[in-house]
Amino acid sequence: MLTATATDVQNNFGKYLQAVQMGNEIIILKNGVEVARLISKNKTVSFLTDSLTGILSNNYDEKATKEERLRKYEAID
Repeated sequence: MLTATATDVQNNFGKYLQAVQMGNEIIILKNGVEVARLISKNKTVSFLTDSLTGILSNNYDEKATKEERLRKYEAID
């Protein structure tokens, strides 16, 4: 996982787009605060599907689900 400022992403979008295409995830910071995440389309579908699984089965613990997803998707890096 990479982090970059919003200005850096704006000025070097091609570089970050290429990084995402190679499987990286970019956390975008504005004034030092995480404001966005740039991930590939394939990861997005997986991320959303995993998020909805617990909600649809009425077995949803937001904190536990968030921690599990972060572990899973950070391990991909």
